[in-house]
Amino acid sequence: MPTQYHFVFWNLENLFDIEGSPRRDDKVARAIGSNIKGWTQALLDRKIGQLSSIIRKMNNNHGPDLFGFCEVENRYVVDLLVQSLAPLGRNYQVVHHDSPDKRGIDIAFIYDGNLFEVPEPLADNVFSHFVLRRTATRDILQVTFRTKAGRELIVMGNHWPSRSGGEAASDAYRAMAGETLAYFHQRALEVRGDAMPVIAMGDFNDEPFNTSVVDYALGLRLAALVARGRNPYFLNLMWPLMGKGLGTLYYNGPNLLDQFLVNKNWLQPTSTFKIKTDSVSIVKFPEVMTKKGEPIPFGGMGKPVNQNGFSDHFPVEVIVTEAD
Repeated sequence: MPTQYHFVFWNLENLFDIEGSPRRDDKVARAIGSNIKGWTQALLDRKIGQLSSIIRKMNNNHGPDLFGFCEVENRYVVDLLVQSLAPLGRNYQVVHHDSPDKRGIDIAFIYDGNLFEVPEPLADNVFSHFVLRRTATRDILQVTFRTKAGRELIVMGNHWPSRSGGEAASDAYRAMAGETLAYFHQRALEVRGDAMPVIAMGDFNDEPFNTSVVDYALGLRLAALVARGRNPYFLNLMWPLMGKGLGTLYYNGPNLLDQFLVNKNWLQPTSTFKIKTDSVSIVKFPEVMTKKGEPIPFGGMGKPVNQNGFSDHFPVEVIVTEAD
């Protein structure tokens, strides 16, 4: 019987270290300025507790097997999050990289060390791909994971440039991010072999139909085109959710910004790793939603704090299977 894994991605909404933290360099401190004012250890602990309460409920109260997330400032807050998940009794391990983002926010992965490992040497299996622009921006974090059966897959965590300043004015930056993802997807296949399964997950700050995702990242709607295509296409797994009034972030209505994309090596009849396509969903436990069905932000970083909130994004989840 195939082994089943539960993958999740969540934008954790400004999970920052405390005001005056000695772990924050001067450059980041200047960039975030007074927004960090009043962000105490008590508020950070409350935020961690709120997030953890939801993560622990995922996967039928077992927690994710592999959890990608973004908008975390440093390894310290990631470790606090892992510690808060201790009641699950899982052997959670961390992959984190400090990005050059001017506000210091990063991407990270938590994974169950009883199910996966990151092969040594790490320098050959963990990569930070910078998205080039005039001002420092978040990277794309690429990690090779190996299952206990000895099979490998590549996971690419994304947090593309935001729409601040307007969607049109920032389009070019997300196009750069999409091209960067496509380039390193192709490089991974060249270096690791054309049969390597690759899954990209993250907050793309664009919809599945936007140019940055379709034309630059090569994230398509139709599995047949991806499976037959010569280019390093991805299948965007979120398309079945489109047109249903669903979103992972709400701004002038629902926006489906958090997504999973897989390459053709998940789609063949003989593929070792496969996606349960009907398992792709937005995680919406009742306590994380307003009466209108929108996520309840925790706030902070210059915004009002709601200590009963969680994040301004909903998580997304998918079930992956590995053949016997």
